[in-house]
Amino acid sequence: MDHWKLFRPVACLSELRAEDKEAALGILVDALVHSGALDMTLRERALAALVTRERSVSTGFGHGVAIPHVRLHGLVETSASLSVLPGGCEWGAIDGEPVQLVFTVLCPERSSARHDSERHLELMRWLARLARSSDFRSRALAARSCAALIELLREMEAA
Repeated sequence: MDHWKLFRPVACLSELRAEDKEAALGILVDALVHSGALDMTLRERALAALVTRERSVSTGFGHGVAIPHVRLHGLVETSASLSVLPGGCEWGAIDGEPVQLVFTVLCPERSSARHDSERHLELMRWLARLARSSDFRSRALAARSCAALIELLREMEAA
């Protein structure tokens, strides 16, 4: 399905440092803006949506992975990033462990097209599979560049 192509290397961060979850979300949104995956006019809306989502229910998946994801009015196409927090960050994850890997996914608001909803669900299922894979997690944590993270995503999808 080529889900890995939604991830832009410039939007990924191989050494994200943040004091807390909300600071991390701000940095992640800024990386998406910097990469061109998110228009600057949508920055505040995207950050507010992600923070609101986290305050209502944590996207801390467990196994040191979080998958913050929201639908965003005004967004034309799905954009995603994968980032590594080497020191970990408290995220309120289901298992109580700090998060070291963050998949950020911004999708256009729900469209009437069934295909779009199915593609979104496929993407989320794929990310959940990666999050459960100890091989993926260890390789992502060892990646030394954003290009290496994208290559890992490509390899994992081809496998």
